[in-house]
Amino acid sequence: MFLLKDKTAVVTGAGSGIGRAIAVAIAEAGAAVVAADIDGARAEDTAADIRLRGGTAVAAAADVRSRESVERLMARAEEGFGRLDIGVFAAGIAGRVHPFTEMTDEDWSEVLHTNLTSLFLCGRAAASRMMVSGGGSIINITSQLSEVAQLHCVPYLAAKGGANMLTKGMALDLAPHGIRVNAIAPGFTRTNMTKLDTPDWRETRRAVLQRIPMARPAEADEIAGAAVYLASGAATYVTGTTLYVDGGYTAA
Repeated sequence: MFLLKDKTAVVTGAGSGIGRAIAVAIAEAGAAVVAADIDGARAEDTAADIRLRGGTAVAAAADVRSRESVERLMARAEEGFGRLDIGVFAAGIAGRVHPFTEMTDEDWSEVLHTNLTSLFLCGRAAASRMMVSGGGSIINITSQLSEVAQLHCVPYLAAKGGANMLTKGMALDLAPHGIRVNAIAPGFTRTNMTKLDTPDWRETRRAVLQRIPMARPAEADEIAGAAVYLASGAATYVTGTTLYVDGGYTAA
C-alpha cells in the first residue's frame, strides 16, 4: 500500500534537511527520484546516496523562484523517466528573524518568492504534466507556523499560511484530473536551517522547544514518512489537507 514502484518523483530542496530525507525515503519506497536543489553539488550528493542504497535517482540544479528553471526541472523528469507522478516541493528559507518594523522590502520578497511563489510555479508545472499522464500527487512543505504565529518572522508566517491555502485551492482545481494536493507542516526539525547560531535564532529555538508537548525537536526522517504516505496508494482519498507533524505543537 505504501510502495511507490514504477513512480517518478521530483523533490525540491533535496540537497539537505527535510528535502533530502524525503527524497531518500521516496526512493526507498520504490520511486525514481529527481533530486533538485539550487546547489547542484548538494543535489548530486543526495542522488548518489540514493543510488548507493540501491535506488534510482538523478540530480538537477534548479532555482524554484524561476519559471524557466522549474519548467526545465519538470521536463527533465519526463525525459529521464517518461512521466511525472509525484512532486514534493520542500525548498525554502527561514529568512531574517527581526521585528516587523525593521524588515526590509528585500526580506519580504526573498521569503515570499522562495517559500510561496515557488510552490505555485512548481505546482503548475507539475500538474500540467500529471494531467496528461492521468493523475498524481503534489505535496507542499509548509510549517507549523502556518497555523500559529511566532515573534519576528512575519514574512515566513505569511508565506507558510499562504502555502496552506494554496494547497487547498490547488486541490479543488486539480481533483477532477486525478491529482491530489496536500501539505505537510513540519514542527521544529533538526536541520542546518534551524542550527543558525545568532542571538535571535537562539532565543527562537528556546521559545519553540518550550512549547513542544513531546519535549524535543523532530528528526528529518520523521517528516519523510508523512510524504511517503501522502504520495502512496494509502492516501488515495486524501486531498486538500495539511498534515501537521509537529510533536503536538499546534495542539498546545
